[in-house]
Parts: sequence; C-alpha cells; structure tokens
Amino acid sequence: MRVWYRVIYGDTDCGGVMYYGNYLRLFEIGRTELLRSAGLTYRQIEEGRGLILPVVEVQVRYKAPARYDDLLAIETRLAEVRPHRVRFEYLVSSEEGRLLATGHTVHAPVNREGRLTRFPEDLLTALQKICR
Repeated sequence: MRVWYRVIYGDTDCGGVMYYGNYLRLFEIGRTELLRSAGLTYRQIEEGRGLILPVVEVQVRYKAPARYDDLLAIETRLAEVRPHRVRFEYLVSSEEGRLLATGHTVHAPVNREGRLTRFPEDLLTALQKICR
C-alpha cells in the first residue's frame, strides 16, 4: 500500500534534512493506513480486543535525505504474520521515485497488563489476508 506525505518544516533538522527519527513516524503512518485499508484500526484492536501492538524491533537504512516540502511515497507491506508477532516492511521514496529509506518493524501483541499474548484466531486470519 502506498500513501503520500509532504515533509513539513518541523520534520527537518538544522541541516535542512528530515530528522532521522521522523522516518519512524512515516512507518507508523504507512502501517496505520495499511491496516485501515483492510478494515482494521489500532483503535479496534486496542479498545475492542484489549491488545496493544508495541514495536519490539525496528530497523531503518537511510539511502538519501528528504528535505523540506518534498513529497514522499511511503510503501508498506505486511511481510510476516505469526501467532505472537507481525513484521511490516517499508520503502520511503521521493516523488520522482528515488529510494530514500527502507526498514521494518516487528510488533508483538500484549494484553492490558503488558503480557505477551497470541493474536485471537479471527484477527490472525485477518492479518494473514493482508500479508498475501
């Protein structure tokens, strides 16, 4: 799934490029919209299921800088679904198609007490459909 994001001034550092930590926010935007496009929202998962999906692993590789007012494509895919974890992969590119960053996040379902749990079977099935 692809979503677009325009770099705002507040995204940049004193060097005039997008601050490195803001790429994680781009990943979150992509991930949120991918789930939403499949009829799932974080709100439904958290409030309706009592599950939270914290990031337990993250990796970013920076290829080229994004700058103020650049229009970025955030491509997100659900790459792996297991009973105790999911893995999302990301590509961030310029409007012209230049690859700026790649990365992934791994999320583990935890209950309201913060304990690792399994995805309920119907949610696991819904996530597996997105993964295909």
